Amino acid sequence: MSLVNQSRRTATYKPALAIFATLGALWVFVLVTLGAFTTSIGAGMAFPDWPLSNGSLNPTGWLENLSMFAEHSHRLSGATMGLITIGLAVWLWRSEARAWLRQLGVWALVIVLVQGFLGGTRVLLDPMHVPGFEMTLGQMLRIPHGVLAQIYVCLLIAIAVGCSKAWIDRPAPLSATVRRLGLGCCLLLLIQLTIAATMRHNGAGLAIRTFPYSTPDGHWLPATWDFRIAIHFAHRAMAAVLAIALPLFAFKIRRERAATLAMRAAASALLSLLVLQILLGMQIIATYRRADVTTSHVLVGALTLAITFWVTWLAHRDAVEGPSSS
Repeated sequence: MSLVNQSRRTATYKPALAIFATLGALWVFVLVTLGAFTTSIGAGMAFPDWPLSNGSLNPTGWLENLSMFAEHSHRLSGATMGLITIGLAVWLWRSEARAWLRQLGVWALVIVLVQGFLGGTRVLLDPMHVPGFEMTLGQMLRIPHGVLAQIYVCLLIAIAVGCSKAWIDRPAPLSATVRRLGLGCCLLLLIQLTIAATMRHNGAGLAIRTFPYSTPDGHWLPATWDFRIAIHFAHRAMAAVLAIALPLFAFKIRRERAATLAMRAAASALLSLLVLQILLGMQIIATYRRADVTTSHVLVGALTLAITFWVTWLAHRDAVEGPSSS
C-alpha cells in the first residue's frame, strides 16, 4: 500500500502531541545555532573523546572556556534533541492513526541516531588522514553531518505541521504553480546548503576575498581556480539563482487567493531573510569570518529553508492526506 493511500485515515487533533512536536521543531534551531558557532570558532575538537567530554558529563572548566563551552553545549543540546525525537517517535507510533506520520517519526529517529554517530565518529576519526586529501576522515564527516541536519529540520517541521489543528482542519488547496515553485525552491536551497557545508568545512569561506566581484580589479570570474575557489564561487552563483527564485515564490504566495495570513506573512519573511542573508554574506567577507556573523549566516540559511519547506508542505497537504480526508 502506498504512503498516500495509507494516510487516508481519520486524523484527530491531539493538543499535547502538537505542542511536543512543535517543541522539537523549535529546539532543532538551538542545536543548529550551537553547531554553527562551534564550527565558526574551530571548537569541534575541544574534547578528543566521545560520547563523554574529557571522560565526564560535566567536564572541568567547560563553563569558563569558550571552545569547551561551545562543543559541550552542542553535545548536550544534541542529546536533548535525541531524547525529544525518541519521545516523539514513540508517541506517534502509539497514538497516531496516520501511517505516513508514524513513518516520519521513525525516519526522524533514524536521522538523529545517524547524526549522533556522525558527530561522534568525526571526533574519534579526526587523526585519520586520507591519502590525496587535505582533510582527515573525521573532518570529512562534518560535511554529511551538516547536510543531514537540514533534512532533519524539514522532517521535524513536517511532523509538527501534520500534528497541527490547521493541517487537520484542511486549509484550502494552493495552486499547482505554488506547489511546483515551492518544491523547486526547496531543492535549490538544499543544493545551496550542501555547497555551503562543503565550502565551510573545507575552509573556503574566504577563498574569494572581494564582493560582489571575484577579483580586486572588478571581474566577475576568479582569475585563478582551485577547489576552494570553485566551491566558493558556486555558493555565490547559487545565491544569485535563489535571489530570483525565492522572490518569485514569495510573489506567487502573496497573489494566491487560498493562501492564509500566516502563509502571506511567511512570504514576506522569506524576502526579509533573503536580504539579511546577502548582507551577512557580505559581512563575512568584510569581517574575515567573524564568528557571530558566520553563525548568523548559517542560522538564517536554515530558517530560510524551514519557512520555504513549511509553505511547500502545507501546499501539498491534499497530496499527502488525500483530498477526501478531513
